[in-house]
Amino acid sequence: MHDRVRPMARLALALAIAVTLPAPAALAAAAPGKAVESARQTPHGLLVTLAGATLRIEPCSARIIHIRAGADPAWQGNYNPAVIARPQRVDWKIAESAEFHALSTPALQVRVDKATGAVSFHDPKGEPILHELPGSRRIAPGAQVGQGFALQGPVFGLGQHLNGLFDYTGNTVHLQQANRDVAVPMLVSPKGYGLLWNNASITDVDAGLPATPHHPLEFRSGAGGGVDYHFIHGPEIDDIVAGYRELTGRAPMMARWTWGLWQSKERYKDQAELLGIAARYRSMNVPLDAVVQDWQYWLPGQWGSHEVDAARFPDPKRMLDTLHAQNVHAIVSVWPRFDPGTGNAAELERAGALFPKTYDNVYPAGQGRWYDAYAPAGRKTYWDQIGRTLGRHGWDGWWLDGSEAELGGNWGELREVRTAAGPGAEVLNAYPLLHTTGVYEGSRKDAPGKRPFILTRSAYSGQQRNAAITWSGDTAATWDVFRAHIPAALNFTLSGIPYWSADIGGFFGGKPTDPEYAELYTRWYQFGAFNPMFRVHGTGAGKEIWQFDEATQKILRRYTELRYRLLPYIYSASADVTNRHGTMMRALMMDFRADRQALTVPDQYMFGKAIMVAPVTQARADVRTVYLPGSGAWFDFWSGQRHEAGKVIAARADIATLPLFVRGGSILPLGPVVQHAGQKSSEPIEVRVYPGADGSYELYDDAGDGHGYLRGESATRRFTWRQAGGRLTIGPWQGSFPGLAARQAFLVRCGAIAGDAGVRVVADTVAVSVTLPECR
Repeated sequence: MHDRVRPMARLALALAIAVTLPAPAALAAAAPGKAVESARQTPHGLLVTLAGATLRIEPCSARIIHIRAGADPAWQGNYNPAVIARPQRVDWKIAESAEFHALSTPALQVRVDKATGAVSFHDPKGEPILHELPGSRRIAPGAQVGQGFALQGPVFGLGQHLNGLFDYTGNTVHLQQANRDVAVPMLVSPKGYGLLWNNASITDVDAGLPATPHHPLEFRSGAGGGVDYHFIHGPEIDDIVAGYRELTGRAPMMARWTWGLWQSKERYKDQAELLGIAARYRSMNVPLDAVVQDWQYWLPGQWGSHEVDAARFPDPKRMLDTLHAQNVHAIVSVWPRFDPGTGNAAELERAGALFPKTYDNVYPAGQGRWYDAYAPAGRKTYWDQIGRTLGRHGWDGWWLDGSEAELGGNWGELREVRTAAGPGAEVLNAYPLLHTTGVYEGSRKDAPGKRPFILTRSAYSGQQRNAAITWSGDTAATWDVFRAHIPAALNFTLSGIPYWSADIGGFFGGKPTDPEYAELYTRWYQFGAFNPMFRVHGTGAGKEIWQFDEATQKILRRYTELRYRLLPYIYSASADVTNRHGTMMRALMMDFRADRQALTVPDQYMFGKAIMVAPVTQARADVRTVYLPGSGAWFDFWSGQRHEAGKVIAARADIATLPLFVRGGSILPLGPVVQHAGQKSSEPIEVRVYPGADGSYELYDDAGDGHGYLRGESATRRFTWRQAGGRLTIGPWQGSFPGLAARQAFLVRCGAIAGDAGVRVVADTVAVSVTLPECR
């Protein structure tokens, strides 16, 4: 992460050394005659023999179809650690017409054109959803692997790419792990489909390039045994994401403290400094839940030893005990990289799990070796090394830096390595998934009372199952970079991985004493308060709240306190992620797919399903335009002013104001301001009702940590708003867990009326109702 090359020069270097794939050749026309030689039913689906290829069409569920095409009849698919689900029991059947063979489920019909061998996907009525382009399948052994489709609608997802693009139509997306560039081969379209491309090699996705025939959607991978993908039918984006997670794994619950404020820096130099950070936040009564110990806490030459320098950190266990006594959690940075000569490197070498080459460091000067996360013995040994050193101190989670893997910083060089899973050229993009898997499984085993937590610089399909939050990497503190973060974040969560964050204020550059930087930082901080993870980090001068002038501090405190007031809402949204495959940071298309204009908005999003966020990404702004999608009413969060949907408005956006709007029919819980996420309060939970439509809301709670929720130890409370009668009904808790208080005070207010005094009510074991006649 800590690359001292100037950021823009670094970006140019990354582009220069990225491995590129050959440009797509013109898509071949269909061969004359019949491409399909035979087709037969198997226990798993439809097996089609083509001229020079074998095609398998197998349903995984009623809405998910697995497609594989290879030259070798025995080929079963590419290396694919992302997909872990077994196919569900599906009522499917096959049929044949003069033009095609078909496999049908209750939700889909998949056809193979007899003349061309191209596959097409249709709804039960036969209406087309997506089809392969005839002649576009590339499966020649040892050559480039690819598949073209007729582009249907705009396309999104594919990981995180800080290129400023939202809809990728007309562009090529390069999927190759790198610092600031996260390759997740999952694509979605508001036309109602998703494609999970099962190929971990370097891949280019061409999304309707004007220079290519038919303007196709085409996947081109540098290696692999054949074409291997899952088609996922929604039609809603939430349904597509749910299908992706059914295939690749459910996101577990994070601990409640995960959702508070994190304070970090590159780097806190010693134990006293780290403790002083937490103590000062507490003395200022600024809410805080976690601090981070970044790298170089080890002795020179001991990178990868996972041992702290005893001179600077004389008693790490006592340090962590002190933090925990203040209700502050802490994670520590670990890398998959080892100084030659360390005992851990030797142990991994003996396990056959250390890549043979020694690489020059990106920064600082030196050389290192990297472990083979593809090897089960490598993952086990790596975790055991962490557990017996850092693990005994009591850290609360792990920051996996350089998890692409970085190697020598020449992105794509892992393709030259022979891994335990095969040639690096075929498997390289999956490294972060395997790396986080070992740490997640080790955390579950060795700390059974804690929910695992991982912060990682890279990601691959399936990584949500490892309790991993990806951050945007070592970014520069500029308005352009900040602006690019919003579409990058939305495309990342549209890729199916729900949790994302960034270094608030940018990693490189920025001095709190510089008024221009303080403005950028304030705007980034406001945005960060509405990210899944709310984390301050950066190199150079510290960015703790007291480093800024009093006026800036006042604004930062306001948004920190708002974040903590929103914790009941955020924690319930995290339960929706786990229990219903939901998404916390939501591109507008997830809730307004039928609104064409909403599909084009790259810089607004829903945070949960009630609040719309419109970050300010221009300097010296007082207003910003905001599009209000869908139909019905929207309400200004700050003033309560009502606006009708389908319009563009000029929203107040002075330096203290982040434009926030709440959807009509929403019920929004706001807790009291607390100093940490686990703090109990006797103050009532404010419940804001926003009129304009009937609505309901489910508040979730559990112990906040541990795995009792997996045993059913959790509770939900249902709120129901009936617009016609102006009545809110608060149901009793359904379910239970140790420590649950059945009796809860609420202050019910109409969100459309600024300063509404509200109605206080106590909910117990029976439903209670509140009438808000002025809220109709």
